[in-house]
This record gives sequence, C-alpha cells and structure tokens, in this order.
Amino acid sequence: MSEVETQTVTETQQVEEASQENEVSTDVKNKTETKQEEKSEPKTKVKDKWGIAHIYSSYNNTIIHITDLTGGETVAISSGGHHVNADRYESSPFAAMKAANVVVETAKIKGFTGLHIRVRAVGGVGSRVPGPGAQAAIRALARGGFKIGKIDDVTPIPHDTTRKKGGKRGRRV
Repeated sequence: MSEVETQTVTETQQVEEASQENEVSTDVKNKTETKQEEKSEPKTKVKDKWGIAHIYSSYNNTIIHITDLTGGETVAISSGGHHVNADRYESSPFAAMKAANVVVETAKIKGFTGLHIRVRAVGGVGSRVPGPGAQAAIRALARGGFKIGKIDDVTPIPHDTTRKKGGKRGRRV
C-alpha cells in the first residue's frame, strides 16, 4: 500500500472511532435524560380506604350500614324499606339490592375502595339465619366495585338463652 492509501484508511478509521464516541456520549446523555424524566414523574400510590359494611338481615327488613374501620363514623346507611312501597317487600332481595346500590354510590363519593362485611341475623331467641336480603346485598356491594375483605357472621348467639315467648305450653293456635 502506498502512503496515500494508508492515510485515507487511517483517516476513515479515525472518523469511525470519533462517530462511535459521539454515539456513545449521546447514548449516555439520552439515558441520563430518561432517568431524569422518570424521576420527575411523581409516583402516586393509590392507598386503599377500607370500611365495614354492617348488613342486618331479618325476615322483616334489610339494613345496610357502612362505617369506617373503627365503626364510630357512619359513611352511609340505607334499608330495604326506603326503596319499596309495601311492607311485605322490605326484606326482599330486590329491596336489599336497591339499598346496597344507594350505599355504594355514597361510599364511592367519599373515597372508599374496600369493605369488610359483617352479616347479622336477628339472633338471641329469634332466627339465627340471615334473611333473604343478605346475599343480594353482598352481591350488590361486590358488583359496586369494592374490594371485599373479610365476610363475618356476627349474629348474637347466647350461651345460656333467655326464655322464649309463648309460655309453658307454647303458642296455641
């Protein structure tokens, strides 16, 4: 090879090396810029706000009462009797669902995202089985977009019960 050819080859090699150095430096700059952009975006963690849904369900009515976790502050309350006209429909699943939907809207506005559910029947000397509206109310709360935590049965069951009404010989028909 002649001197001219070797000079052109070395010059092209130097130009290639310089362009590679520029690319590396721009890559480093781009990486630092993207890191700065990532840092500049505020990371907002959505903190869940939990409450307790107290569902009292008897054969006469269904009451849905949402409180905060301490149980001291009422967030929303509604009953099946608010949403139907006849007394015989107060405990129906339809009335319980309507009451739950009203409570869901109110709780959503106040920022609640999750609920623990406490289902209660009459208990004591009465029925220890929740009424027909309890399951419909739970389903409506779940469909309302809440995260469901625990579901507890908090029906009061006596260890040594009081005497049932009806007297010694029972109710005579």
